[in-house]
Amino acid sequence: MDNSIERQPARRGMYILPSLFTAGNMALGFYAMLESIRGAALSDNESFDRAAFAIAFAVVSDGLDGRIARMTNTTSAFGKELDSLADVVSFGVAPALLAYLWGVRMLVPSGYPLIQERVTHFGAVICFVFLICGACRLARFNISVNPVPRNPGRPDRKYFVGMPIPAGAGALASVIHLYQGSPVHDLWACLLWLSLVATTGFLMVSSWRFWSGKELDLSSRQPGRTLVFLVCMGAILFEWHRWVIFGMAMTYVVSGVVARIAYSATRRSTPTKA
Repeated sequence: MDNSIERQPARRGMYILPSLFTAGNMALGFYAMLESIRGAALSDNESFDRAAFAIAFAVVSDGLDGRIARMTNTTSAFGKELDSLADVVSFGVAPALLAYLWGVRMLVPSGYPLIQERVTHFGAVICFVFLICGACRLARFNISVNPVPRNPGRPDRKYFVGMPIPAGAGALASVIHLYQGSPVHDLWACLLWLSLVATTGFLMVSSWRFWSGKELDLSSRQPGRTLVFLVCMGAILFEWHRWVIFGMAMTYVVSGVVARIAYSATRRSTPTKA
């Protein structure tokens, strides 16, 4: 075979293409922060909803920049660092601010003013913990080489160690989008919301396995089926986007917990060798 036909290196101008998607990711995160502040200042439900939707679009943009970089052979150390910084903004700062303003700051005065004040302060701490957990998750991902989760799954599948930060941000955004941006006003609902924020932060820094989906190949030998599948998914998202996004996000979150419980149960039922 003639070795002269090799994959040529990408032109210099092509390196900016994945960086444009990374910049779009960061722009969506910044827009989400602006809309979160606007929603809290004006008590505008639609602003909160737009902020959540912006984070959801940022998740899509984050997935595209890496795929485009690999397809165009334009991966670089600069691109990886820029992507990590963008993820801190879009999936760390933006959802933490949104989680606080939507789920904590909009509480109405209750008959327990002292408890409500403590919950408000506690909520700020929990939202910051989410942010720091996401940053730690990114730092660990950047320095890890072939990480193995504590509860390994099928050897033919690739897994993330800990829930990825885009999935964590998407889980919070999906709840807000499901409620059409209507903020939390009840004290007990606020505590439930903070439990979800804290759990999501824990899952990001855990060593549990989460499916990466890297074995999926949309460029299959049967493009007709792939096209039909994408069209059907697009129609379903268009019609029931709130429930579909929420269901997908929560299913992914629960999948890591279920995988961990199943692995622990299997280990207990397996007799140890003498």
